[in-house]
Amino acid sequence: MSSRDDALAIWEAAVRAVDSERLVRDSMRVTDGVLQIAEERVPLTDVRHIEVIGGGKAGAGMARGVEAVLAARPPTVTCSGWVNVPDDCAESLDWIHLHPARPASVNEPTEAGVRGTEEILRRAADLGPKDLCLVLLSGGGSALLPAPVEGVSLDDKRLVTRLLAAGGASIGELNAVRARLSRIKAGGLARACRAGRIITLIISDVIGDPLDVIASGPTFVSERPEDAACALEILKRYDTGKMSVPSAVVQALQRRPSRSSAAVPVTHHVIGSNARAVDAAAAHAAQLGYIVESLGSANKGPAADLGQALLHRLQQRRDELGQEAPWCLVAGGETTVRVTDASGRGGRNQHLVLAAIAAIQDPEQWRGITLLSAGTDGEDGPTPAAGAVADRDLVQRMRQKKLDPAAFLEAADSWSFFHALDGLIVTGPTHTNVMDIQVGLWMPGDTEKVEESAA
Repeated sequence: MSSRDDALAIWEAAVRAVDSERLVRDSMRVTDGVLQIAEERVPLTDVRHIEVIGGGKAGAGMARGVEAVLAARPPTVTCSGWVNVPDDCAESLDWIHLHPARPASVNEPTEAGVRGTEEILRRAADLGPKDLCLVLLSGGGSALLPAPVEGVSLDDKRLVTRLLAAGGASIGELNAVRARLSRIKAGGLARACRAGRIITLIISDVIGDPLDVIASGPTFVSERPEDAACALEILKRYDTGKMSVPSAVVQALQRRPSRSSAAVPVTHHVIGSNARAVDAAAAHAAQLGYIVESLGSANKGPAADLGQALLHRLQQRRDELGQEAPWCLVAGGETTVRVTDASGRGGRNQHLVLAAIAAIQDPEQWRGITLLSAGTDGEDGPTPAAGAVADRDLVQRMRQKKLDPAAFLEAADSWSFFHALDGLIVTGPTHTNVMDIQVGLWMPGDTEKVEESAA
């Protein structure tokens, strides 16, 4: 196998470790009429009905896992469900309906998403004290669960999402604003629910796994009035004047929230995160014979900065190790990209790898080095790719085609760059989402000097 193949295999091992169906099956079971989720036990003899609701990119796999586990429930317990998922993740299950709530690679709220979210709120409100509400949440849930507050339109929310994303806002900042403009987020689902109990299963796509940020916290009740003021401050910070913030949005954020506490007991269980994926990537690299260094799961900030830092670290280790041993660098987290040219097409993972190439454009300086960055959800911005991978061969092809990586970087057009050089990673939906994984490799033995092409 080539080092590029190794890098992809290591990333795939990370994704397999956070397979959503597997995470659910590992986290819950039914034994002797008792549903156990982590350390929580629910005697199903006391339950009339289980309603499964939620949203996220991992929703289909999570729903499959729930159906498999609950097949062992007592025959007296009925079940139904509704989960909002991306269009390309919708499939037919036995009793949980997967509702297509947005097109693939379009991480914005849609009318279909609103209709699905209204149905989720209706189902939650129709439950009774002998019912159990099982909520499935994962990354992407914020866009998949839109329910604008009174006075704010769906177009208003789309504009705010675009403004913040283009400005390079973090997922925490983006969701802090979206949550204050929603009837389901920031605990809205928990307040609407009339079941006797809510249990939320979460696959986290946020650094540190904060319950109020993942999918904007539909079952995490926050009663802090200062949250609305904080959201308004964030919006003003990223308002560059290129987009006019609707007055309805400003007025909604200026209103003092009158949020009551949830009347239903709620427990949360984070069953998957980036840390698990990073650990799996490191373990697989070690199995392949690499010396492994892990940078953990809290890597954030501008994608370009991280890409250049990872390449610099790889060059350092190459110079230190020489021909001694293959070496692997694994990192996880979520970076940001500030978009200055709306015509560009790409995502933060492709941007990260492109920034490394723009920093070091000499193929000889890439000798023995491979750098990969890809989203565990199979999506990277509004593109069909999960990310990109670069090595000496790709940089040499760039030279031959006379492509200027700095120009593509400036235009935030990383997808066009890697599409021209066969550097994209395309997987389709992975049915999970725990942020991004970077894999850097130094492979001894790549000593042959490449020749410049006359082309």
